[in-house]
Amino acid sequence: METAIRLANSSDVDCITSLAEKIWRAHYTPIIGSKQVDYMLNKMYSKDSLIQQQEEGQVFYLACLNGQEIGFVSVSRTNTKDFFIHKFYLEIEQQRRGYGKKYFAKLIALYPELTTIRLQVNRLNYKTINFYFRLGFVIEEAKDFDIGAGFLMEDFVMLYQSSKKQ
Repeated sequence: METAIRLANSSDVDCITSLAEKIWRAHYTPIIGSKQVDYMLNKMYSKDSLIQQQEEGQVFYLACLNGQEIGFVSVSRTNTKDFFIHKFYLEIEQQRRGYGKKYFAKLIALYPELTTIRLQVNRLNYKTINFYFRLGFVIEEAKDFDIGAGFLMEDFVMLYQSSKKQ
């Protein structure tokens, strides 16, 4: 199985939206409920929202398996050596096969200057939290984010520190 990540561009927005719809409904509905999933998909994965996120500095990549898109990642720089992962998703049926670890390694390799990378993950998303632990992330803090319409993101902020000598 050939894994690759490729830089996404504006013509990939529909693909990202479609993947998000499929992944979020399957994965997050049991955790946060369908109303919040609907709200967040509309807020973060509409075509206009994704284009705006790209314009604001998020770099999107598509995770490909044998040339087929199975997930996506978005990352931004917080300064010259520190980064933030906004999104890291694989189709449910492709999880637990080692692909996430491979895609993370490919992402990190694109940024040799990276010293730290942070992300947020829902505190009840145990499977994903454990995945990040296996990659070497640690929990930095628990934080709640008001996202509007009466919804909260109740997340852990997790931190990964590169083992490369700087």
